[in-house]
Amino acid sequence: MLDLKQIDKVVLNALEEDMPYGDITTDSLIPEERMVEAKFLAKADGVICGMPVAERVFKLIDARTTLEILKNDGQAVQKGEILAILRGPAAAVLKGERTALNLLQRLSGIATRTHCFAELVKDYPVSVADTRKTTPGLRYLEKYAVRCGGGRNHRYSLSDAVMLKDNHIGAAGGVAAAVKAAKAYAPFVRKIEIEVETPEQLKEALDAGA
Repeated sequence: MLDLKQIDKVVLNALEEDMPYGDITTDSLIPEERMVEAKFLAKADGVICGMPVAERVFKLIDARTTLEILKNDGQAVQKGEILAILRGPAAAVLKGERTALNLLQRLSGIATRTHCFAELVKDYPVSVADTRKTTPGLRYLEKYAVRCGGGRNHRYSLSDAVMLKDNHIGAAGGVAAAVKAAKAYAPFVRKIEIEVETPEQLKEALDAGA
């Protein structure tokens, strides 16, 4: 279940970025009472993600808009399929279409790419996990997209887990020293993970209790 407050925070920021002083083109041309219907079409095969986000874009511009969602997040879609039908004031559709599509395409791209990797390892006892290498401000939604694609979320932020990487190890003076320092500082409820690059580092990490 998506958190509406998290979605709205992203959407409102995106709308403010795109039209800080209104849409002077639409406002000068389109009567407020004009209503339209628009269709979302898939331009490629993939996994859809971001429909509730797109819906909020238009709702926050004009509450009279409605989005009939035909393909839900996480579903596979084929090129040419109708994903959703948007109905409402033409002005709201024109003002929100680029923001809605930017978010929908971004999240669907992540879900589709994740699905490709998840399919490659589906017969093995492993899973595909994400990282913190997310677009600033979009982490909540991008990690949601990973789940829609069949992946799983790793730590959400630096506050969630102790994860020692090569830079930490180098700064601490080695694997054993890094693990020892982390154990002395971190609460016992926090597990300690370590990123290793060689079999020797793996053995050292296990011996140190990571």
